[in-house]
Amino acid sequence: MKWIGLYALILFTGIARADAVDALKAFVRDAQTGQASFTQTVTSPDGKRTKTSSGSFEFARPNRFRFAYTKPFDQLILADGQKVWIYDADLNQASSRQLTQALGATPAALLAGGAIEQDFELRAMPDHDGLAWVEALPRAQDAVFQSVRVGFRGSKPVEIEISDGFGQKSLLRLGEMAINVPLPADRFRFVVPAGADVIEQ
Repeated sequence: MKWIGLYALILFTGIARADAVDALKAFVRDAQTGQASFTQTVTSPDGKRTKTSSGSFEFARPNRFRFAYTKPFDQLILADGQKVWIYDADLNQASSRQLTQALGATPAALLAGGAIEQDFELRAMPDHDGLAWVEALPRAQDAVFQSVRVGFRGSKPVEIEISDGFGQKSLLRLGEMAINVPLPADRFRFVVPAGADVIEQ
């Protein structure tokens, strides 16, 4: 009986883990647009310092997304399909970088990209906190991030854990995400504000 119980545990754990990977693949395949609020907490490598920010997130495949931070200060990170723009309202400064150089194996690529298995190795993780988890490991040797873990509740991502190469960790908690909603094209078009300094990378 003990052996049968252990076998059943391994079997059903394997099924649950496979579902987490399948959930991510299905999300990338089926969710063409999406929007949600978010709260982000960044923890220092020693675990003693944290920074919290919040805002809204929108995406439209392929490779268009908009992170609009409102707290503690206004900042916009926007991908228009060709470039990624970062705009700091306080400094009135914008910088841009080609999408192919900026996106790659990043958390944004997991949510808004189209061919995640080219950039990431996907691994199922044990369920915890009531969520099904999948870990994405970047295939590129020079990736900025060591790993990204996405927690799903049903078919929607609700938490994203990011670990970078410097030991810093970031937790992104998403509000209820609206999937396949109409989003105007100009939501992903960056217009340089009057008088802003622009840095091209």
